[in-house]
Amino acid sequence: MTSVAGQAETAAEPREPARSIRWALAGLSLSALLSSLGISAANVALPTLAEAFDASFQEVQWVVLAYLLSVTTLIVGAGRLGDIAGRRRLLLVGIALFTAASVLCAGAPTLILLIAARAAQGLGASIMMALTLAFVGETVSKEKTGRAMGLLGTMSAIGTALGPSLGGVLIAGAGWQAIFLVNVPLGVLAFLLAYRTLPADRLAAKTDRGSLDTLGTMLLAATLAAYALAMTIGRGQFGALNLTLLLTAMAGAVLFARVEAVAASPLIRPAMLREPRLRAGLVTSTLVSTVLMATLVVGPFYLSRALALDAALVGSVVAAGPVVVALSGIPAGRLVDRFGAPGVTFIGLIGIVGGSTLMSLMPSSFGIPGYVGPLIVITGGYALFQTANTTAVMTGVRADQRGLVSSLLNLSRNLGLVTGASAMGAVFTFALGTADIAAASRDAVAASMKITFAVAAVLIAAALVLAISTASPRRRRGR
Repeated sequence: MTSVAGQAETAAEPREPARSIRWALAGLSLSALLSSLGISAANVALPTLAEAFDASFQEVQWVVLAYLLSVTTLIVGAGRLGDIAGRRRLLLVGIALFTAASVLCAGAPTLILLIAARAAQGLGASIMMALTLAFVGETVSKEKTGRAMGLLGTMSAIGTALGPSLGGVLIAGAGWQAIFLVNVPLGVLAFLLAYRTLPADRLAAKTDRGSLDTLGTMLLAATLAAYALAMTIGRGQFGALNLTLLLTAMAGAVLFARVEAVAASPLIRPAMLREPRLRAGLVTSTLVSTVLMATLVVGPFYLSRALALDAALVGSVVAAGPVVVALSGIPAGRLVDRFGAPGVTFIGLIGIVGGSTLMSLMPSSFGIPGYVGPLIVITGGYALFQTANTTAVMTGVRADQRGLVSSLLNLSRNLGLVTGASAMGAVFTFALGTADIAAASRDAVAASMKITFAVAAVLIAAALVLAISTASPRRRRGR
């Protein structure tokens, strides 16, 4: 994947003046902020939407699921299409679509139309997520790549952390429509910045770029949709429908692999996934995101049941995680630029292992500090890992593959989050011995939380072993 020709092509790309680079990064940062804000802000509106549309929770949860499904299923196709048709052009389309869909969401007269508008908003977000990372290689020098990746990670974390509190304030002051309308001025600004500052598309000859693998794109989208639904529907109860969807996803994955093996211009070339750095980066990213989700899924139950905190205090404690990620992103990028991505990746993974181990050992008698301390270690390690891993994977990628590789990285995180919500929740419930958490004792909830994070520590230890084993051959070759 990292070829001499690819590196030469990357190095030969012209760079913009420093001021233009700063404004270009501002536009990319707004895109990262909006796409994450689109997920987190809507969650807090579900009770209000259920009342406004006289709908059940199962019905209004599709306001969130429609967005997540669009992002998860379409992001790889969006990245590949950007490589073929032009990343700048497609990113502008994505920002415009996200902004227009936000207006449609705010004006939706029925729940069905709101869900459809959210799906369109998710399509715009999938394009934004797929292409923001891809532009880093075209806007900043290699020596500053880590800082740029850290900035984008910080803005994404800010969107995640800001969403619930901002959404609550907007709903209380102006109604649920405001959580969508707030995207409009930000979207317009992001569009103008991208239009004015991002480098023009420099496309190779059409015969060299290939064409979009329509069949492969549709198969992958259907496979990912089946998997995401298997992991999300049922509210934690894995029933016959979940099993059917999971088996469908497995069959779809096999069929997709066979189609790609014979396609003239495959969506994902099988040889790409055999490249050790990319494969290890995607797998470790999925494992880390799976574990991170435990802090958002299991953590609130522990805080409310074992520590008896009220809802407001639970929200404040849980928000500490995204806040740490937001504050750590740019410093993490500076560390990557100074010391290299592999070393910072290892430090980040060690931090997550250590934080998860502490979380599994800390008795509930330590109270809030006993939870917040390990949480800071976990999320700080996550910030280091995410910035370093993204930099390591994206550095040296051929210009005509940046959109695809960027989308694969984002997909790995999304799949980890989706899997973590189901798998880590299932571990917690299994350890608890009952699905009725409200009836479980304080000690039982505390014990289940410890078991869940012990499993999390094992998963990250496996990710660390994979990262070390992948780096070792390169080190030996460099001696």
